[in-house]
Amino acid sequence: MVTPEEARALAAAVPDPELPVLTLGDLGIVREVRQDPGGALEVVITPTYSGCPAMDAIRDDIRKALPGARVVTVLSPPWSTDWITDEGRRKLREHGLSPPRRTDGPVALTLGVRCPRCGSPRTRLVSRYGSTACKAMYACRECLEPFDHFKEI
Repeated sequence: MVTPEEARALAAAVPDPELPVLTLGDLGIVREVRQDPGGALEVVITPTYSGCPAMDAIRDDIRKALPGARVVTVLSPPWSTDWITDEGRRKLREHGLSPPRRTDGPVALTLGVRCPRCGSPRTRLVSRYGSTACKAMYACRECLEPFDHFKEI
């Protein structure tokens, strides 16, 4: 039998279907894993936004990792990009995606979005919508590369 701690680690290791370089743990989607007195597991998740089209795939992937587990979706409190782990932010940068700024601490003095390739804050918005609704398309004025930026939520 899998303990709740082991189940949480298994659920957190599931790759995100839209960004497989990140896990559900990196994104902070897995909120809690509970076990009832009968031993059944319940995984509590929060979508990155309420209309996220990947939620069915995420639930299915968690059930594959934890057969028999019940997956419960909660919307309150709503997910925030602040829940992305430092490891998740590092992975985003390494794969050419600009991570969102943190909103739970001091306000950054750089008001622009930094290029994930060269680090320059000299970027420009190309489109308010990128490859998914939670991202915007930017281009760097220094290295001239386009990149997706996660919107702060």
